[in-house]
Amino acid sequence: MLRSVAARWEAIRLGPAVDSASPPASIAAVRVLVLLIVLATVPFAAPRPGLASAHGIAIIAALAVSTIAWLVWLRPGNRYPVMVAALAVMAAAGGALAGLSAFSPAVAIGCAVTSSAGVRLSSPASLAITAETIGAFLIAGLAVGAPLGTLAGYPAAFVGLWAFGVTRRAYVLRAQEAEAALEQARRAHAAENQAAALAERARIAREIHDVLAHSLAAVSVNLQAAEGLLGSLPEESRGSEVVKAMECIERAVAFTRDGMTETRHAILALREGSDVGEAGASGASGASGASAAAATAGAPGPTRLVAELRKLADEYRAAGDAVIDFDVTGTPRPVGAEAALTAYRTAQESLTNARKHAPGEPVRVGLTFTADALEVLVVNALAPDSEAAGPLARSGSGYGLTGLRERAALAGGTLTADRIPGPDGGQWRVCLRIPV
Repeated sequence: MLRSVAARWEAIRLGPAVDSASPPASIAAVRVLVLLIVLATVPFAAPRPGLASAHGIAIIAALAVSTIAWLVWLRPGNRYPVMVAALAVMAAAGGALAGLSAFSPAVAIGCAVTSSAGVRLSSPASLAITAETIGAFLIAGLAVGAPLGTLAGYPAAFVGLWAFGVTRRAYVLRAQEAEAALEQARRAHAAENQAAALAERARIAREIHDVLAHSLAAVSVNLQAAEGLLGSLPEESRGSEVVKAMECIERAVAFTRDGMTETRHAILALREGSDVGEAGASGASGASGASAAAATAGAPGPTRLVAELRKLADEYRAAGDAVIDFDVTGTPRPVGAEAALTAYRTAQESLTNARKHAPGEPVRVGLTFTADALEVLVVNALAPDSEAAGPLARSGSGYGLTGLRERAALAGGTLTADRIPGPDGGQWRVCLRIPV
């Protein structure tokens, strides 16, 4: 029994569902106005409702039931079964009221029922509601002897409004399908862009691994071989120059080892982002996971930023003959991983540029913690003569500062690099500021 009822209910709901959200305020206001007009005019139309005759009592009963069903229909947020039940009651009561009071605006109830059913319900359900309205009207009209023109005209009006509702429903369904197709196209486009970005990340990871990692490994092997050859020399043949060369080779080996470690971290970050996307994760989660991995790859932790920058300054000081000062202003506090990485890379790139373009010139690295920002300031004296630049001055791609600006923007900060005029060539200043 229950299965049969459920099957019949599903048959009523055949066809695509139209959005059953509450109508606009203007439409709701018109519906309320129509109900008020019916309530205000039917009692004064002939024949008048009253308890003196069965005809009058029938009008009162039909008007009362129609009003209650109309109020339920007007209630915002109605579920589909409630809306169908309200329309079915309105169809029976409203159609009967139109037949009992044929010369009043009571026909407006039947018109509202058939048009709304055509828009909101599936074709079988709306057709059943319309047939119910017409049947109730004809039964009541024939019972009270309504004019022939009324008996023919009102059903035609009900059918016409139902047809208008069905047409409106088809239009709404097409609009919803077009909107759904557009949303699906947007998602497909976003997924395609995400797939392309992940493929590019994988390509970059391969290039880094095949070119940079292999090159660093080859350099490390050769440096270790040179260190072994120099170390195999007899003690009496080792001069101060040989000892200094061995120290330089040891530092170069350490730098190469650190570079290989950071390269592996970068490749891992790129590969992790690609693996997340290939596993079927959403674009947002994949992007956030990759961003987090990239931010932490090779980066000092938020509580180790001061120590890492000091270690970096010490390494560059030991690797050359330049004076490198490092100072901290303000109270150090934890910062985000992405901000810490950006600060570290800014100091690292600035020290490298100072060594390349102004070897031997003093460099000052400042780390400042303010109430609302983290600042890194690197200032180095410029070589008075362009010929004094080191042999590495023309190495690199020339996009170091561009990359730093992009890092700063991704971290929500800004980076400026400018020349300060002064004697002996002036100074070069790099300033990073990240709100925290």
